[in-house]
Amino acid sequence: MRVLVIEDDSTLGHALQEFLTDQGYAVDWLEDGDRVAGAVAAQAYDLLLLDLTLPGMGGLDVLRHLRADGYQVPVLILTARDGLEDRVAGLDAGADDYVTKPFELAELAARVRAFARRRAGQAQPVLELGPLAFDTVGRQIRVAGKRLALSARELSVLEMLMARPGRVVTKQQIVNSLSAWDADFSENAVEVYVYRLRKRLEGTGASIQTVRGFGYLLDTDCAE
Repeated sequence: MRVLVIEDDSTLGHALQEFLTDQGYAVDWLEDGDRVAGAVAAQAYDLLLLDLTLPGMGGLDVLRHLRADGYQVPVLILTARDGLEDRVAGLDAGADDYVTKPFELAELAARVRAFARRRAGQAQPVLELGPLAFDTVGRQIRVAGKRLALSARELSVLEMLMARPGRVVTKQQIVNSLSAWDADFSENAVEVYVYRLRKRLEGTGASIQTVRGFGYLLDTDCAE
């Protein structure tokens, strides 16, 4: 999942980018509201984290302009404005959720995961396919009840494949989901992570098949 953080506090912006990247998301960060329209036009995002107090165009105006232009990607407001009128104004402008500062990173992570599940059409926090069970809350994968040790990137690639059972996931889709503006993440890197995953999945009843010219497909011997 690709996230755009719009936050003018450099300390918080950097911390959010680092934290969410560690959670396995691709994260870009802007420090003003004027560049948001250009950013979302150039890159597809799955979630925006939007501060209200921004240099240039304010957060509420950013949100109103995005919604007026038909931009439907979920927006989660992060702000120190905690009054009822502020929350109502944010939600009326088109926000999908509202978190007041200061906040716990664990709570923010839970809200982001909820958006990720909604995007993937999941109602439950555990994604199951054949012998595999992916806990989206604990960010763990289990095979027949036993935890499989994977890196954050490996987990994210496998999550994409599990969320699309029976469908091909292209290399470019993986790159778009996991790369960020300042990250050197290419189709060659995807091949490396898929190779590692194949080694990890040996003997589990699940395997990643290459659909030549298209991408990858997760196959499970136990899948229905």
